[in-house]
Amino acid sequence: MELVELETQISRLAELGLPLAPDRNIDDLLYSLPRDLFERRPYELLLSILGAEVEREPWGRWFCDRAWNFDTECVHGPGAYVRIARELCRITGRPDAFTDVEDHVDLATGGAWIAYTVNGRRRRWTAEVHDDWADGLVVTYLLDDLEQDGHRFWTRDNGQIVNLYFLDTCAAEGINSLLPNGSPLAPVLS
Repeated sequence: MELVELETQISRLAELGLPLAPDRNIDDLLYSLPRDLFERRPYELLLSILGAEVEREPWGRWFCDRAWNFDTECVHGPGAYVRIARELCRITGRPDAFTDVEDHVDLATGGAWIAYTVNGRRRRWTAEVHDDWADGLVVTYLLDDLEQDGHRFWTRDNGQIVNLYFLDTCAAEGINSLLPNGSPLAPVLS
């Protein structure tokens, strides 16, 4: 495979809708991984890290505002589904798309739910409890309530960690043209 300079990868993904967040830079990326790894695995490794938090201070900064590495083994108690909903709203660019968000998670009794208001409609979904795994069906309900204006959630298969991106079809197809066979973006919902 041909090496691709990291700056070129960053520029091309930005053109396709996945720019580095404001005040993030190559030094932040290189703090996590060496340049040669990014350049030997063009686009693939960069796409994987875009949904992560910068691994140095100040903490709580995402590499890209349109990506999230969703660790599906994250339901440890109350607030877990609220956090999932907030992160999904964040990557759509509409942090307040869901209002009045609340959840209940009781791992001991196996009871869980999330409730929120979206577009003036109140929603409440009961979640199945499987240890600390997020209920995939409930997550798809959240995704469905957020997709709009030709933008949808796209993912790459990465096991327990689900790399999510919020893009239109044209951008996703452009990104797929940059990736090696076997690891394309796919729509989460069909």
